[in-house]
Amino acid sequence: MKDYRISMVTFHTCPIQTPGSGKTGGMNVYVKELSRQLGVLGLQVDIFARRHLGSCQDIEWVSDKVRVVHLDGGPLTHEIGDLYQFTSEFGGNIVRFQIAEKTEYLLIHSHYWLSGLVGNYLSEIWSVPHLVTFHTLSELKRRARIGEGESQVRTDSERYIMSAADTIIASSVHELEMMVQLYGASRDRITAIPCGVDLSKFRPLDMVTARNHLGLNGDKIMLYVGRIEPLKGVELLLDVAASMDVCYKYKVLIVGGDAVQEEEVNRLILLSNRMGLSDIVTFVGRVEQTKLPEYFAAADICVIPSYYESFGLVALESMACGTPVVASRVGGLPTVIRHGQTGYLLPWRCPERFIDTISMVFSNGSLRKSMSEAAVERASTMGWDKVAIKIWSLYQSLAGLNSR
Repeated sequence: MKDYRISMVTFHTCPIQTPGSGKTGGMNVYVKELSRQLGVLGLQVDIFARRHLGSCQDIEWVSDKVRVVHLDGGPLTHEIGDLYQFTSEFGGNIVRFQIAEKTEYLLIHSHYWLSGLVGNYLSEIWSVPHLVTFHTLSELKRRARIGEGESQVRTDSERYIMSAADTIIASSVHELEMMVQLYGASRDRITAIPCGVDLSKFRPLDMVTARNHLGLNGDKIMLYVGRIEPLKGVELLLDVAASMDVCYKYKVLIVGGDAVQEEEVNRLILLSNRMGLSDIVTFVGRVEQTKLPEYFAAADICVIPSYYESFGLVALESMACGTPVVASRVGGLPTVIRHGQTGYLLPWRCPERFIDTISMVFSNGSLRKSMSEAAVERASTMGWDKVAIKIWSLYQSLAGLNSR
């Protein structure tokens, strides 16, 4: 295959930053793993990310074909909400890098709305196609939770990007439909390609061994993994933990949160203590990706009580480890979870349903076993290698390679 080079833009976050810290999360995993697999297919990938605190090198290699290029894009300490004004500076720095290296790119794949603005600019300068994956959308977040602050600038920018980009990759059919309904996006320029999972990392492990390694006893365990922010609905999980009426002991492990999310973490810890949950709920903090499979393996159930999830990577990682998922029926989660087979999708903001469902899975070992097996089988069809093949095929179509 010819040595094609792809440009990816992740302006506001770096894919090699640790997921779960600050605003890093599923998107970071998505970009890193997709790029790695595109490299396996033979593509060269340059990921352009804003220089950030801790980025010691201008260029860092993810693999022998994938590199992250750190470029200036505003002061290092600026919050994500203040970065809009630096997208032009960042785009100009990418162009200067490209000229200096005499590099030619087949196309641009941008991630998130800030990067989409940069991608549109680069597409005009280089005369190459532009694809965008938004990962989250302001209009969906605003509708999901009252008070969720999203600027009009972001909404207007998303609408502009959708009108200008050559192709949009949606993470689910639900997201595709919302782009059409809420933003007036052209349906024939949107392709739904679900997220993937690293099946070499997230796989079934022995529950007893995992619990021993983590210092856990024989109690039933509910697990939450993700950023600690209001949109993730952790408070509902505390309501569930406080209202369970069962004769056995159970614990709740909340994995995630760092210094950036400290205010919300502290609020939830105080709330948990006021609810009398200090012996039941443990705020574990941020955990390295390499350790997450042990937490999934140790849990009876993974709970995702979010107001909104564009896809729900945690659900897929949990299923790959054989842990059933009980989640809100929102966003892209129905794309991942097969209701009644690999877990349960429950009405939005309904603690009673969560309590009843979790109690049922806790008390029915054969149900949990069958769901665990179905979850692993479902996840096995959604590895990153399969996602990369679909996206490479889309790249080829967009760049006109299929007709050559």
